[in-house]
Amino acid sequence: PMGWVETVMGFLSDGVSGVMPDGDVKDLVVDGVIGGVGSVVIFLPQILLLLFFIGLMESTGYMGRAALLMDGLMSKVGLSGKAFLPLMSSYACAIPGIMATRSMDSAKQRLLTILIAPWMSCTARLPVYTLLIGMLLATHGAMVQALVLAGMYFLGTATALIAAWLLAPRVKGEEEPTHFLMELPAYSVPDFSYIGRHLVERAWSFLRKAGTVILGISIILWALQTYPKPEEGSPAAEDPALALEQSFMGKIGHAIEPVVKPLGYDWRTGTAVLASFAAREVFNSSLAISYSVDEEEYEEEEKFYEALRSRLAAATWPDGSKVYTPVTTLSLLVFFVYALQCLPTTAVVRRETGSWKWAIGQLVAMSVFAWVAAFAVFQIGRLITG
Repeated sequence: PMGWVETVMGFLSDGVSGVMPDGDVKDLVVDGVIGGVGSVVIFLPQILLLLFFIGLMESTGYMGRAALLMDGLMSKVGLSGKAFLPLMSSYACAIPGIMATRSMDSAKQRLLTILIAPWMSCTARLPVYTLLIGMLLATHGAMVQALVLAGMYFLGTATALIAAWLLAPRVKGEEEPTHFLMELPAYSVPDFSYIGRHLVERAWSFLRKAGTVILGISIILWALQTYPKPEEGSPAAEDPALALEQSFMGKIGHAIEPVVKPLGYDWRTGTAVLASFAAREVFNSSLAISYSVDEEEYEEEEKFYEALRSRLAAATWPDGSKVYTPVTTLSLLVFFVYALQCLPTTAVVRRETGSWKWAIGQLVAMSVFAWVAAFAVFQIGRLITG
């Protein structure tokens, strides 16, 4: 299904390219609008697949029992079993997971759940995990890579629960303990009409976000990566990587290099990290531009990843040392586990909490925590490996 979405977006892009005359407006529509939104919409099938199985659990009557079973664990970190469904939904996408907290009675527990939901590794992180784990463990088998991938999910989930435990006494709310009380529905045959309506509502909610917040961010990022345009006949006009370096985004990347260098990243990685605030998976496409790897030249996605990994492995610092060492790659993985890096999620948190204080505070706190964790991994790892 992701391939179908990609094909539709490709037809749409080609159709618009064939109709519109060359120029900035065409680039804006094709690369900024269609390309930006398409990079997010392509993950709709993964989100719907997870939501379909969640719908099955709800429709059969098992979800209520799962919440009841999880209540014991959740209560130890200051949450109730009702937080189970929003947190589980966040593995697909934090946006519907945060919206699902509306069913929670306690304002305090609802806020706690919203604050930790982005640490459930969503599907948008999968392309980044795939690229980095494949490079980190290129000589190991698929089973080892799968275990490391599972470890990323476990790391995010465990940290989220610890954070809830630490935040629970500090978040203002009801003083008296609440009790988890719910009526367990009877087991039943799945109601596929309910599941269908559920999927349509969630799909429309996701697309609405892609058509508003993500669209706006995509256009801004496109403008930063496009301007100032290189002069015709100059080397930058023929080299996308050089054009990116001379753009506003490239200049910002050079400006923030002192901040990301302690994590093991150069300006190109810093630029890709910055661009990924529109959506995490944009990290891969930004790196592909920086290292002149054209995805359209490869018929299979895996061949594109192999080419990109090869370019990353060959990247060096001015002194000739490798940029993407195993320690640097591990640092990047940890950073993406912890960084919020999704401005649409911040917009939804603002809407659900009614406060920019919580939304901006969450974004800043998670970004700082991710930087500190990645810094610790890189610096300690470099000391160990010499």
